[in-house]
Amino acid sequence: MIVLIVVASFLLASISIIQFKTEAKEYHQERLERKENAVKEHINYVLATTTYPLKTGNLDLIFKDKIHELAQIHKIEINIYSLDGKLLKSSKESFAVDKIAPPIPEYILKLVRSSIEKRFVDIKTIDGVKNRSSYSLIKDEKFKPLGILNLPYLEDDGYYDNELNTFLIRLSQVYSFMLIVAFALAYFLSTYITKSLKTISDRLEETNLDQKNEKIVLEANSKEVNFLIKAYNGMVDKLETSAIKLAQSEREEAWREMAKQVAHEIKNPLTPMRLTVQSFQRKFDPSAPDVKQKMNDYSETLIQQIDTMTSVASAFSNFASMPAQQNETLNVVEVVELALDIFNEDYIVFEKEEEEIISKMDRTQLIRVITNLVKNATQAISESQYQKSIAVSVKRRNNNVEIAVKDNGIGIQKQDIGRIFEPKFTTKTSGMGLGLGIIKNIIENYKGTITFDSTYGKGTTFTVTLPITNS
Repeated sequence: MIVLIVVASFLLASISIIQFKTEAKEYHQERLERKENAVKEHINYVLATTTYPLKTGNLDLIFKDKIHELAQIHKIEINIYSLDGKLLKSSKESFAVDKIAPPIPEYILKLVRSSIEKRFVDIKTIDGVKNRSSYSLIKDEKFKPLGILNLPYLEDDGYYDNELNTFLIRLSQVYSFMLIVAFALAYFLSTYITKSLKTISDRLEETNLDQKNEKIVLEANSKEVNFLIKAYNGMVDKLETSAIKLAQSEREEAWREMAKQVAHEIKNPLTPMRLTVQSFQRKFDPSAPDVKQKMNDYSETLIQQIDTMTSVASAFSNFASMPAQQNETLNVVEVVELALDIFNEDYIVFEKEEEEIISKMDRTQLIRVITNLVKNATQAISESQYQKSIAVSVKRRNNNVEIAVKDNGIGIQKQDIGRIFEPKFTTKTSGMGLGLGIIKNIIENYKGTITFDSTYGKGTTFTVTLPITNS
């Protein structure tokens, strides 16, 4: 739009300049013709009323006094030449008349004689000023040539130059105003359009498969932007449908894997129980002197395997149940410190930067997160290790609370790093490996994160970041 205005103004200015120059040229041409016709009519009148014989040689006598009168009346210089081009009489003052004035050039004489109108206008530019000079025949009443009339005419373009300058100034003012309006309009339109696009861009950045995505409720004036909004809202619907299907598929797959793991864990104690019962059937002798001791050994073996099955069932139940959050306003620092009271290890150290970090969350689930992480940390430290250290810290980071559990235990091997949070994965000799899966689920329900940094042989640091929610 702005480019079009600039181009249009340039073209209009160019056309206007050409038009003014054309008009000036036509004006001077017509003005000279009018003056020439008026002067010739006056000359014809003088020739008709003179008492001198109408001959070329008498022209200087006929117009001796009249030529100055004619020049004054018509406000133009008048020169009268003989037919061979010699100056006979001039309206210039006598002192300004060159007695040996140059004759009319031969080529002009030929052009005057050969033209139909017996007239020729010579145009020359001297010092940047255009000079017109007309030459035409003077005839008697019988159309016999007597001499040549010369009217020098200096073109004065001051009026047209002033008019052109005034026009260009006004044109520049009009187009400057139009440019300002165009810039303002372009800024307004671009701001208005980009505002809609910014809304769409922000929503696209926030769009994620694992969350509830909001549609754009916006009516833009641009048809294309409305089409883009409609396409985005359609994508949100499809994404939500896909997310539901994906979540359902992942849940089904997770429960299938969990069922396999539970079945595997239950089968493990059943095999020694079966072997123990079969051995008891074959070897049981009521009369044996140590029958009571054998019965005790048999009972203890069965009880150990039953306890193993009970712990498997309890772990699975805890993971599957995930009770609903009972949020309450609490001091996170105080709850973490209380959670550590159940541990008797003297190498567990609690660190805090401030006494209170108030938030709203489920006390039981927060304690569950802390106890699981600290329990894993204690199990990662070998009993034979000389120096043992577990540091639990609570810090405020912007609008989050950061809980870190750092140990100097065995650490995590590189091949196991990517599987730490898998529900069925464990590096321990007992248990189902559900602890980290449980706490990860709890943390993500609060829109938090859990990360870890581990060096095998030196220790591991688990960091939990939870948003501080005051309402």
